[in-house]
Amino acid sequence: MSNFTEEKVNNSEGECFPNADVVTKVLPTIYTLIFIVGIFLNGLNLWIFCYIPSNRSFIVYLKNIVIADLLMTLTFPMKIISDAGLGNVQLRIFVCRFSAVIFYLNMYIGIVFLGILGFDRYYKIVRPMNASSFQSVHYSKVISAMVWAIMAFISVPNMILTNQYKDNTEKPSCAKLKSKLGIQWHKASNYICICIFVIAFSLLLIFYVSISRKIYRSHQKFRRGSNASRKSTRNIYSILIVFFVCFVPYHLCRIPYTISQTDIGYTCHQKTNLFYLKEVTLLLSSANVCLDPVIYFFMCQPFRQTLFKKLQIKDRLQETEKSVRMSST
Repeated sequence: MSNFTEEKVNNSEGECFPNADVVTKVLPTIYTLIFIVGIFLNGLNLWIFCYIPSNRSFIVYLKNIVIADLLMTLTFPMKIISDAGLGNVQLRIFVCRFSAVIFYLNMYIGIVFLGILGFDRYYKIVRPMNASSFQSVHYSKVISAMVWAIMAFISVPNMILTNQYKDNTEKPSCAKLKSKLGIQWHKASNYICICIFVIAFSLLLIFYVSISRKIYRSHQKFRRGSNASRKSTRNIYSILIVFFVCFVPYHLCRIPYTISQTDIGYTCHQKTNLFYLKEVTLLLSSANVCLDPVIYFFMCQPFRQTLFKKLQIKDRLQETEKSVRMSST
């Protein structure tokens, strides 16, 4: 998987150095803000979900996303310190070997579970007669365990094969820490993760179109859509928004960036620009830890009710839905 910010961008004619202020000041500052917001929101989410029983499949999937987001957020401090130049060489090695891998591992676990959530909502509204076995709690827990195991199988070798550091005072780039097999596994895992994103995003688009078509037909037949249908559309729509804002820009630039790291035909200027583009879009992907709570709020009524109960606030959204239903009858 791709690593965190590199101080140097490899080039066939030498090494290109991005602007030091951008790498050591601007990016760490933005990541610090994301970390503060992310650790607060995901800590709150974990606390709320501790009071919600795992009696439905989508709650099981949401809890897995919360854990993945929290683990992803906890990697930010090491990255911030390393990129700001405040840590020593050993911290840099730790970031390259463990922290960066954990970051991407949990980011793609979150992407997979967002896709599974879309599938879960699709079966509930479009194929309700076939959804009983797939949406069982036991089945959802088995799927969750398989997701973590498969993604760990893809990611853990990137930790094991990042083992080429030689003791010196130079701050190494993550690529130089990898063995030859490690570089090949790194490339392979990159493309596997890109495929995972493309599949998840494509399926979400299909689910959204299918649910929208189902609601439209229901409206044509009965002159109104069911409340469950409207909720499912809102749920899929919130997931799509997160995908479009956080993950689509990063994956659009990730392919040319990955190619630029292995193709000697790129100039230093081109590689540096792709580096900046990758870092900006990676920031958007990191901001996913702050946007996922929007999904929890709209998709999971038990989460919303528990949150309002703990904060002693009335569920205004539920009251609005009741008034809309009453006015439509």
